[in-house]
This record gives sequence, C-alpha cells and structure tokens, in this order.
Amino acid sequence: MAINAPIITSPGTLAPAQNRVLRNTYALLALSLVPTVFGAWLGIELKFSFLAGSPFIAFMLFLGIAFGFFYAIEKTKNSGWGVAILLGFTFFMGLMLSRLLSSVLNLNNGGTLVATAAGGTALIFFAMATLASTIKRDLSGMGKFLMMGVMLLIVAMLANIFLQIPALMLTIVVLAIGIFSALLLYDVNRIITGGETNYISATLAIYLDVYNIFSNLLALLGFTNSD
Repeated sequence: MAINAPIITSPGTLAPAQNRVLRNTYALLALSLVPTVFGAWLGIELKFSFLAGSPFIAFMLFLGIAFGFFYAIEKTKNSGWGVAILLGFTFFMGLMLSRLLSSVLNLNNGGTLVATAAGGTALIFFAMATLASTIKRDLSGMGKFLMMGVMLLIVAMLANIFLQIPALMLTIVVLAIGIFSALLLYDVNRIITGGETNYISATLAIYLDVYNIFSNLLALLGFTNSD
C-alpha cells in the first residue's frame, strides 16, 4: 500500500487535506447513525427476524448483501451516490441490529444495558480516536493481522451456528470488541497519516468498527445479565 507524504505539520497539527477528510468523516459518521437508529426502531416495531429459523442461511445472505453494499459504495465513493448508498447500508444494519436490541430490551434492565453499551462504545471511540491523533507513526502494518482476526471471527461465528457453545460465543464477543477497537485505532490513524483520502470510504470503515463494538458490547451485557 502506498503511503502518502507525512501530513503532521507540527506536533498535534494535521495538514489541511487530512483535517478536511477527518472532519467530513466524523460528520458523515454522525449522519449515518440516523438511518441506523431508524432501521433498528422499525425492525423492533415490525419484529424483523431475517430468517431466524435458518441462522446459517441468514448469516450467508447477510454477508452477501453487506459485501454487495461494500462494492457499490466503493464504486460510487467519489460522487453523491456514495453517500446515499452508505446511508442505505446503515439503515440495513439498523434492521439487522433490531433483533438483538429487542432481546436485550425485553430483559428487566434492558434499557440500562442498551445505554451502557452505547456509553461504552462512545468511550472506546473517543479513546481510540484520541490515541490515533497522538501517535506519530503509521500503523498500516496492523491491517493484515487485524483482517486475519476478523476472518477468524467469521469462521468461529459460522462454526458456533452449528455447535451452539455458550463459552465459544462469549469468547467470540470479547475478541470482537478487542479486534474492532484496534481496527478503529487503525482506521482513524490511516486518515491522519494520509493512507485514506476519501471520506466516504473512511466513514464506512469507522462505522463498521463502531457498529461491531456496540453490537458485541450489547451482546456481552445481554449474555451476562440473562439466564
């Protein structure tokens, strides 16, 4: 991967181009949460289940739809269509989150657990974003190992669809929180060091990190607070 010239102009200062990408990324990330929340609310209201009786087929279909969105976003990332497709993807992800949210909200302290997961996600986000802005060196070498970790998570999730081992599920959830927290650090650092110059692609990467941190924190809280 080609690395652009360093863009740290002085301690704690970004070059104008990278500062603009970072600012636009955070703005679009905030906007992307609106269709996510709406999709989650709609899914809860409609009791959206997405082939709940066939988890393996549902998981494979979900991956197919998600990668279809990734391809479309990548192809249109230099136009307004990229923003529109990204927001459509975040709505879809909100729908997919609704079943987990509904399950947690049905617990006695469900609202508190959702708020705790949201607060924990925000804390991790600000911690990783702050760390990324203070690290002076490029972290692109982490990318290969983190993506290997994501692939192993997917394989483990597929296996546990058939095995249904609670301890394995708990392990997957904890590892996912750690891996996507590290990916959040990596993705913000890529913007700061000039490795990512398109704010739509940057938003997609950071959105996926935040989404997975929140959903796995919520799953962990729900798992440890239910029978």
